[in-house]
Amino acid sequence: MSRTQPRERILVVEPDPEIADVVARQSLQPLHYRVRVVGDAGAALQESLRFAPHLIITDLHLPDLSGKDLLAALSSQSSDAPIIVIADAGEEHDIVQAFRLGAADFLLWPMQETEVVSAVERVLTQVRERQAKLHLAQQLEKANKELQRRVRELTTLFDLAKTMASATNMQVLFQHVVEGAVHLSEADKGWLFLRDATSKRLTLMAQKGLPRTLAARVGKPWDDGLSGLVALSGEPLNIYGEPLRRFKVAQLGQAALVVPIKVKKEVVALLAVMRKEARPFSSDEQALLVALADYASIALVNAQLFRTLQEHVQAMQRTAKAAREGENLKNELLQNVSHELRTPLGVAKGYVDMLLAGQMGELTPEQKQTIETVQKQLAQIADIVTSMTALQAVSLAPAQWARVNIGDLARLAVARQKPYARKKKLVLDAHIVSQDTAVRGDPDQLSLVFDHLLDNAIKFTPEGGHITLQVQRKHDEFVEVSVKDTGIGIPPQHLEHIFERFYQGDGSTTRRFGGLGLGLSVVKEIIEAHNGKVWAESKEGQGTTVRFVLPLAGQEGSG
Repeated sequence: MSRTQPRERILVVEPDPEIADVVARQSLQPLHYRVRVVGDAGAALQESLRFAPHLIITDLHLPDLSGKDLLAALSSQSSDAPIIVIADAGEEHDIVQAFRLGAADFLLWPMQETEVVSAVERVLTQVRERQAKLHLAQQLEKANKELQRRVRELTTLFDLAKTMASATNMQVLFQHVVEGAVHLSEADKGWLFLRDATSKRLTLMAQKGLPRTLAARVGKPWDDGLSGLVALSGEPLNIYGEPLRRFKVAQLGQAALVVPIKVKKEVVALLAVMRKEARPFSSDEQALLVALADYASIALVNAQLFRTLQEHVQAMQRTAKAAREGENLKNELLQNVSHELRTPLGVAKGYVDMLLAGQMGELTPEQKQTIETVQKQLAQIADIVTSMTALQAVSLAPAQWARVNIGDLARLAVARQKPYARKKKLVLDAHIVSQDTAVRGDPDQLSLVFDHLLDNAIKFTPEGGHITLQVQRKHDEFVEVSVKDTGIGIPPQHLEHIFERFYQGDGSTTRRFGGLGLGLSVVKEIIEAHNGKVWAESKEGQGTTVRFVLPLAGQEGSG
């Protein structure tokens, strides 16, 4: 355990100074446990509340209450600290009663230091495992909440895009933009200016939450003091607190965000939101409003673009609605979502790719930039769906396994991944032995192993690199699969952790390549559930090779 991390707190309840000395001073304190000693049950009950021990060691013989009475009293206090009882030889009956009251282990006096340490480590190992499981559950809950938040934001954005794409009345369009901006940014009020191309005058076109006198100015010129500056700079302005007080708009609130709406690099409109409190708008909220402004820009120039995204919007809405129908349906959806969403996501991506390739008409730079943003969001959604589905993937039923040809799975996986490799200018080839490579297992989950390994190799290999998938037999007992790339490699200090759930290295890789850090952990779980083994070999800057072996299937099922 790291020296910077304090060890567990242990409360020793022992009236006998000799026993207390053996347990606390001689056994536990040399190992840097934080130990506190009391001599009776009353003091123990008080100290358990103040000290919050991870473990309690108590003698069954106490001056005020018996050790068994103390166990019952601690249980009534809802204490979840495990308890080790100290008894004399021949008190087996009392020890059994203590176990019935919830004791986790026991020590017999006289005892050696090694016996004390061994019992403490046994119990604390269970405590640590329980805390680790709790931590993992919290991580999963956090990831799930983040996914739900992103789905809500994307659903709102796409809902707004759909509304704007179908709007023929610009006044209705502007009002939808303002209301969407206030909702997405959790603001108290918002407004939108239209900028005259010749005079550069700003006209208030829509508002939400403005005072009555200002709301009456819709359709008329108005200067809020901030939007004119943003129109000149062409960049968003996020301002709050003391700096905002220099502007007359400060009477409306203490935090403001203004983003430009551009067409062909020219500011044609401005979108502003404001909060009463001096709480600045976050970078995420600013990014959402910039994205909303991009949508508004496209709607002003070419409403047709948003109609091409309607199918994807509907798919997202169906997914969000299904996710709210209950926990059982959510689990079923997570297990099937990669199959159900792969086609609509592929269709949406196809439309976006066609737009970027100019196959549906030439795009302005601003439109192209916006579509590229949508393209990145689609890729991010696909990654999130795949990663969250992987959490539910390893539900194996060996009795239902079938003979699976690993060579065939490898060929299919290479065929699926080659378009992505070509797009990144990578060479992806396969060397598959002609001999039988059948194993017993779940074909869908073993296909997922190939997809994760090839996807990782493509993601972390720079343009011009080479990826090789090899399948061969080993000693007529195993089939060995390796995926070798010429990518960025893995530093030695991270190599032993890459198969852990949610492990993402130093954080810079996550920001650059994305993902939740689940792919390789799922690979490990699937391979080990199939009685196999997986490992990685890598040198930083020289690429990575991931290998796994599976036992060959018996010949009893062959014809």
